[in-house]
Amino acid sequence: MFAVIFIAAAIVLAVVVLRLLFPLPDISQREHQEAFAADPETQLGQLLETGVAAHPGKTGVFPLADGKDALASRLELIERAQNSIDAQYYIWHDDTSGILLLDALRNAAARGVRVRLLLDDNGVPGLDPYMAALNALPNFHIRLFNPSTVRQPKLFGYMFDFFRMNRRMHNKSFVVDGAAAIVGGRNIGDEYFQIGEAFYVDMDVLATGAIVPQTAAVFDDYWNSASVFEVERIISGSGDLQGFDARVAQVKASEEAQTVLAELESSAERYARGGVALEWTDVQLVADDPVKGEGKATRDQLMIMRLGAILGEARQRLDLISAYFVPSKIGSTYFSDLARAGKQVRILTNALNTTDVLLVHSGYAKYRRGLLEAGVKLYELKLRGGETQGSEKQLKPFGLSGASLHAKTFAVDGKRIFIGSFNFDPRSAILNCEMGFLIDSESMARKISDGFDDRLGLVSYQPRLTPESKMVWVEERRQQDPVIYQEEPGATWFRQIATVVVGWLPVEWLL
Repeated sequence: MFAVIFIAAAIVLAVVVLRLLFPLPDISQREHQEAFAADPETQLGQLLETGVAAHPGKTGVFPLADGKDALASRLELIERAQNSIDAQYYIWHDDTSGILLLDALRNAAARGVRVRLLLDDNGVPGLDPYMAALNALPNFHIRLFNPSTVRQPKLFGYMFDFFRMNRRMHNKSFVVDGAAAIVGGRNIGDEYFQIGEAFYVDMDVLATGAIVPQTAAVFDDYWNSASVFEVERIISGSGDLQGFDARVAQVKASEEAQTVLAELESSAERYARGGVALEWTDVQLVADDPVKGEGKATRDQLMIMRLGAILGEARQRLDLISAYFVPSKIGSTYFSDLARAGKQVRILTNALNTTDVLLVHSGYAKYRRGLLEAGVKLYELKLRGGETQGSEKQLKPFGLSGASLHAKTFAVDGKRIFIGSFNFDPRSAILNCEMGFLIDSESMARKISDGFDDRLGLVSYQPRLTPESKMVWVEERRQQDPVIYQEEPGATWFRQIATVVVGWLPVEWLL
């Protein structure tokens, strides 16, 4: 007993000492900044003015299911920016798309555009020298959410500040000149923009009109929140601008970048010609209060409470796509009750061989049987190849031609659709900050529902229960009889065993 007390006291003392050695900086004198109001005289303002004026109080939306279109949209908006760019992301990679976008932002700042870049400190490995250098440039401002005060290795910070650093900013938003915004599930990295062989299935939405000032206001709330710190207070030194220039040159000279830029040019031309057909409708912004990053959010400040109310409004059907689906006991009961009430509930998530987080799949697997017994229909996205590979052209409208699912969206009654960063798991509900758009759009919602109806069977395994209550997986094949698997398909024995073992661990609240 004495030994246990001694060890506990030593741990507490070590935590106290380390927090004193690596304290968070004082931000009491930090400059409070706000978004610039939309200016109708900017290029974007003039381009969008007719539509905005013709649809007062409405929002014009355009879905970005294709990764290359999503990247082209961001680059085109940066190119047209004249006043401000506010970007907020969970992950920003040092790769082709990440460097191209950073360079475009640098060029925008050089021509007088105020650039504010808010990044989660967990998702920017290796970028410290570049962030410090860019932050030192005129008009370029970078802040970090819940940063580690220990830069190398960052994981060391979890040893003495776990409960703060375990709360992450998972938001993804991009606002330009107060006139246009992109919100959705994509981070910044090649796998999110279909660059390379292994990429994610994901979804964003381009918006203009009434929802943009609200999106900018949410950015301001986070930018000025207590969990956010200026880069110069976290990263010492002036950075490595020459190194960044060399990296930009290296990326632009690569064959991969040349291919990407050529493809993006055609996409950008379409935008320049006004080839984006906006749908004007009602859109609601749903977001966590940034105090969630401090662990101080009340129930009313949590996004999950609003989403729960929206899901409960379903009268006929709910079609949900969640890359990381861990419903928890409460969520499992919620979806099961909807199904038992006679509503069609269909859920698509990653299969065991497509998930990039084994822990999450184990958290999902233990609720699978209960959901099926209640009448919930489950679909698990297969790896590309074979039937999936051959179906890509047919499946493109549904956005299901990638290697792994990353999208977070749902459709209610074929009338409304949510697109955002929220995964239906405990981490999104309780720990991470999230946001998204709820869009009144039968056309967009119908694409999701039609995908479940017509095309999803070819790209997914469908867990089902036999009359003997044994779980099997059904794989549909074109012009062939379905294949029935008695064991979880496409996964190694190690993954199957690990899923069971990990499911026993008391870590669901972290998933």
